[in-house]
Amino acid sequence: MARSEMSSGQAAHAALIEALRAGVFAPGDRLREEDVAQRLSLSRTPVREALRRMEAEGLVTHRPRLGAVVRQLTHAEVVELYEMRLVLERTAAEMAAKHGTAAEFDTLEALNGDIAAERSQPARAAAINQSFHRGLYHAARNRFLVQSAAALNNALILLGPTTFAEGPRVDEVVAEHAAIIAALRDGDQEAAGQAAAAHLQTSLRHRLRALGEAG
Repeated sequence: MARSEMSSGQAAHAALIEALRAGVFAPGDRLREEDVAQRLSLSRTPVREALRRMEAEGLVTHRPRLGAVVRQLTHAEVVELYEMRLVLERTAAEMAAKHGTAAEFDTLEALNGDIAAERSQPARAAAINQSFHRGLYHAARNRFLVQSAAALNNALILLGPTTFAEGPRVDEVVAEHAAIIAALRDGDQEAAGQAAAAHLQTSLRHRLRALGEAG
C-alpha cells in the first residue's frame, strides 16, 4: 500500500517501524507522543493510534510514570528468537539449494560483496545483510516459509543496534555467507543447511555478548 493510500494512523505506524529499523529509536527508549510526532513530522493523534497498535504487536510497553517505551527483549527471549531463526534459515538454505537458480545465487554473492564494501558503515552493511537473508528465503520457493520468517520481523526489530560495529564482525559474516553460497551452487542441501545454522549460532553469540555488555 502506498503511503498516500494509508490512513494517518497507518502512515504513523509505518514511519515508527521504519524509525525503529533505522535505529532512530532503540529498545528502552521512551516514546513521548509529542517528541515522536515532532521527530517524524506527524500530528499527535495518529502517533497515539500507532503506539497503541505497536503495544498490541508487542513492540511497545507502558511503564508507570514513563508511558510508552520500546520493549527490550530478555536474554531468554533473544535465545528463543534465534532458535526459531536457526530452524527457519536452515530450512530456507536447504530448500534454496534444491530450488534456487544460478541468477539468485549470483544476486546473493553480489549482496555479500556489497556488505564487505560497507564494512566501515555498520548500519548500511546491516541493511544489505537483511536483503541477503530475504533473498535466501525467496530462493527457497516456499511462500509459507517466507510468511513464517516475516512473522519474526517485529521481534527482530527489538534486537537493538547491529553487532556489525564489532571489529572484524563484517568480515566474519561475509565468510559465513560465502560458505552458504558455495553450498547452494553445489546443490548440497545438507551443507547449505549446516552453513546457515552455523551462521545463526555465531550471530547469537555476538548478540548475547552485546546484551551482556549493555547490561
